[in-house]
Amino acid sequence: MFGGKAVSLGAALRAGLPVPPGVAVPAPLVDAVAAGHDHAIDALLASGHLPDGNVAVRSSAVGEDSKGSSFAGQHATKLNVARAALVEAVREVWHSGRADSALAYRAQRGISAPPAVGVVIQTLVDPLAAGVLFTRNPLTGADERVIEAAWGLGEVVVSSRIIPDYYRLSSDGGVLEQVPGDKDVRIARDAQGGTIEVAVAEDLRRAPCLRLSHLQRLHALAERCRQVWGHDVDLEFAFGPDDTLYLLQSRPITASRIGSA
Repeated sequence: MFGGKAVSLGAALRAGLPVPPGVAVPAPLVDAVAAGHDHAIDALLASGHLPDGNVAVRSSAVGEDSKGSSFAGQHATKLNVARAALVEAVREVWHSGRADSALAYRAQRGISAPPAVGVVIQTLVDPLAAGVLFTRNPLTGADERVIEAAWGLGEVVVSSRIIPDYYRLSSDGGVLEQVPGDKDVRIARDAQGGTIEVAVAEDLRRAPCLRLSHLQRLHALAERCRQVWGHDVDLEFAFGPDDTLYLLQSRPITASRIGSA
């Protein structure tokens, strides 16, 4: 009981895609950690697969990130979590699966089974820029790549906190459209743990956060992901401070977001 996110990231790792190191925690163990069982907490903290340093703790509920139900925005994500705060972060993700909004989402989609919330714990990438990529236009269904990106952690894009840069690439990677956003803030690590919003310098607010070389590498990643999964996907990505490209998440594009081709 690992959920779609963990399964997808496992497939990405086996395919040699650039996924940050981490560990998947199954739903029964998360249940026991949330209930405060000492043996479960000890097992979590003693795992030899936990990444060093601060981490990202993301939900990987059963049914999440599926083609029919993405659960986008329904479950908590905890970023820049120190080892001392890991258990509480896992509990918060577990509780988010039982929040009124998450339960209402499940009911709307006819999901009657109780929530089974696994988690993924990964090394936190501290990116120069990050965002989302659709391997097919989610509005028109056209065979083109759609990218939205901003400075800093990608949650600023996912949460619609700013107007991100917008790019469309043709099926062979050519740039069809590039529209600068208004990226007045970025989300960054807080030295005390968690994240903070930081003002973006005026000269960077409307400056493109991705260069042509970044777009070419994202196109190559999109093509590779379509080969691995055999269908179009919605990716979350980040470019680290050393310009390394990371794949943070891959899930099917939900049917409701695809238009007529």
